[in-house]
Amino acid sequence: MNLFRKKSVQDLLGGDGGDQVRLSKTLGAFDLAMLGVGAIIGTGIFVITGVAAAEHAGPALVLSFVLAGIACVFAALCYSEFASTVPAAGSAYTYSYAAFGELLAWILGWDLILEYGVAASAVAIGWSGYFQSLLNGFGLHLPHALTSAFDPDKGTYFDVPAAVIILLITLLLTRGIRKTARFNTVMVFIKLAVVFLFIAIGVWYVKPGNWTPFMPFGFQGVAAGASAIFFAYIGFDSVSTAAEEVKNPQRDMPIGIISSLAICTLLYVVVSLILTGIVPYTELNVKNPVAFALEYIGQDWGAGLLSLGAIAGITTVLLVLIYGQSRLFFAMSRDGLIPRLMSRVNPKTQTPVVNTWIIGSIVTFVAGFMPLGKLADLTSIGTLFAFSVVSVGVWVMRRTQPNLKRGFRVPCVPVISTLSTLSCGYLMLQLGAFTWKAFGVWLVIGLAIYSIYGYRHSALNNPHSGGESRL
Repeated sequence: MNLFRKKSVQDLLGGDGGDQVRLSKTLGAFDLAMLGVGAIIGTGIFVITGVAAAEHAGPALVLSFVLAGIACVFAALCYSEFASTVPAAGSAYTYSYAAFGELLAWILGWDLILEYGVAASAVAIGWSGYFQSLLNGFGLHLPHALTSAFDPDKGTYFDVPAAVIILLITLLLTRGIRKTARFNTVMVFIKLAVVFLFIAIGVWYVKPGNWTPFMPFGFQGVAAGASAIFFAYIGFDSVSTAAEEVKNPQRDMPIGIISSLAICTLLYVVVSLILTGIVPYTELNVKNPVAFALEYIGQDWGAGLLSLGAIAGITTVLLVLIYGQSRLFFAMSRDGLIPRLMSRVNPKTQTPVVNTWIIGSIVTFVAGFMPLGKLADLTSIGTLFAFSVVSVGVWVMRRTQPNLKRGFRVPCVPVISTLSTLSCGYLMLQLGAFTWKAFGVWLVIGLAIYSIYGYRHSALNNPHSGGESRL
């Protein structure tokens, strides 16, 4: 039983293309950058900043974003090399198949299923909160029982707004990647506009005294803050799942990944400085910190626009997360590790329609019924684990396949890949014991599923089973 059997890069890219299930190539570097910004700028600015400042870092939140950004820069370089070398759907899962073999690829794929699924559910719940606040501003109120997840003690049973937005996003994704990318770009411009509006208004109300003490929780607080906000950086991992639908992946993937990360990190740093300069960090433990800051200085009109922008921003995050999940399922199904149904592609829209609706239904159920609580931290640990594996994989592929054609090469390997692994590992250690235990339980469940189903149905065990998954 060889658990470390690998797929060659040629196999992962479809061999001669005779019977390979394919997605349409329609995306360019600009589309990828917008997908990245769409996924990264959202909950990170509009939700997490306040809690991270109040509970972990204080005004030193800006250093938390810098620390997380540095870890992401190293990882982004590694992702860029893999994505330009193995431009296939599946992100880190696909890269691990080539670098380490099927077992670790399955572990990473199972990890990413948790990462995307929990993140999408959490984001949908955040979207619901902003949407209900907007309705309340117009004097409109949903029935209390339908405003939040199942909690009989509070009289709530189902989060209807969260469920509705997930189903609408799922419908959009089944219409084709070109339409999805256009919608995402429009939403990205809207939310960037309101972020710049916040900066333009807030910079005049900054009180440097609010930055004192700058590091009230010490460097440990800065590191804990970086781990908490890493949830916000899942975006460029999602970008890499689009590799198979990119017209020129060797050139466009590195541009899309690195540019989206650079834009978002800069905006996070500026917004966190202004936010903690306007409002004392002790008062920022709220669900809508950016809008709250404008209300704090009496700019209620700006707070209203910020809420609209937050809704647009969180919508794009949700869109990219469900998109990434569907492409991950597509790749794992095409390899036979999960049922072939998940890699069927609609010939008209060139999208995995059945797969996308299954994912949308599951995320709707989780977001509608289940309060996530600390499970949101699983998104951070899952992302950091994926980044670590990809970083090691770059060095492994350099050693095992030195002559492989690479569209982008990480400089100073193994130094950069080692720094990426160590920085991600350090941030993982800042997460709580509950998160580690839950993550371990999830991986054990995944190994059981692989031993019962995945290994037996793998395309490596059934080399002539491909090509049956087209509608």
